[in-house]
Amino acid sequence: MSNSELQNTKFSVLDLAPVVEGGTPADSFRNTVDLAQHVEKWGFTRYWMAEHHNMPFIASSATSVAISHVLHHTDSIRVGSGGVMLPNHAPLIIAEQFGTLETLFPGRIDLGLGRAPGTDGMTARALRRSLDSDPNEFPEMLDELRGYFTGDSHIRAIPGEGLDIPIWLLGSSGFSAQLAGQLGLPFSFASHFSPNNTRGALNLYRSSFQPSESLDKPYVMIGVNVVAADTDEEAERLATSLQQQFLNLVRNTNHLLQPPVDDMDEVWTQQEKAALMQQLGASIIGSKETVKAKLEEFQSETGADEMMVISQIYDHDARLRSYEIISELLND
Repeated sequence: MSNSELQNTKFSVLDLAPVVEGGTPADSFRNTVDLAQHVEKWGFTRYWMAEHHNMPFIASSATSVAISHVLHHTDSIRVGSGGVMLPNHAPLIIAEQFGTLETLFPGRIDLGLGRAPGTDGMTARALRRSLDSDPNEFPEMLDELRGYFTGDSHIRAIPGEGLDIPIWLLGSSGFSAQLAGQLGLPFSFASHFSPNNTRGALNLYRSSFQPSESLDKPYVMIGVNVVAADTDEEAERLATSLQQQFLNLVRNTNHLLQPPVDDMDEVWTQQEKAALMQQLGASIIGSKETVKAKLEEFQSETGADEMMVISQIYDHDARLRSYEIISELLND
């Protein structure tokens, strides 16, 4: 693959607004604004934030509010949700929230939707205020939401009605891949935590794709963990914060994002290491040259139109540097 092909691939950012050990959510939002302003300058296409709940190490639970904060502090980059977990909300509320954002910041809003709760079962029940909510109702909820934007509903979403807000479906398996294809919507796959399902989901999306008013051909975005630094050794060390975060999820210990460590073998068991290497298998870690080669290989394997980069790095300056290195690859 030539470098020009990598340059033709769009790159975007997924910010989980990490709360680091020794930091606060207020620090996280300051870092979010700083990162968004930098990646806008560096030429990234969009900046997404994700809905998670009851996770002390992620600050973006009120996702539309966090998106608004980024929009107010940037000028041109597209900002959106990666994603809003639709089963947690009445579709009318999401139509009004994102209709408001699009009205305030025309042409800059993306609405990425997931069907998972983005949390544990107890918290999901607290969010939905009902024990009979069913994530399998997602296609119906999606249809209702789209109806508010098109005006094909007896209830009107103001703001929202008549606005052209791109809707993306997000997924880590085949369900949303097939639905996105059937509806002719862009699809974003969570390869950053479900790498083994990537190829099957993308094949399903592309094979089921039907042209629509939104798209005339499939459009694939891939989420990928990238930890870039000036040397391979420094990147490997920085990546131990990401590894510890996933280990804490496996252990159900809600620690904040931890500082890097010199040796993960002192932290995890060999069984935990094997399980996490499966989940983090598509992560790209290394120096500029290493990251370039791995990104080229990953793009070639997936045919992705766009890559959404997640860099869970403890030190904010090191996190900025990781995205800066990626931007250098696009402009070399």
